[in-house]
Amino acid sequence: MLKILIGLILLGAVISLFSGLVFLIKDDGKSKRLANSLTVRVGLAVLLVIVVAIALWTGELQLNPSPV
Repeated sequence: MLKILIGLILLGAVISLFSGLVFLIKDDGKSKRLANSLTVRVGLAVLLVIVVAIALWTGELQLNPSPV
């Protein structure tokens, strides 16, 4: 369940990234949609860091000490 939540947050950040690209290309600087897209993306990134930190702290996620 936790990995699905992390994946959904990442997907939301990627969607926000591409919507910001579209707003950058189409808008002539007359709307605030690009700034709103950036705000959403930064908020999702902060949420992702918080979720991963809590998951590591509670033991839901574990670091891989010996990657193979």
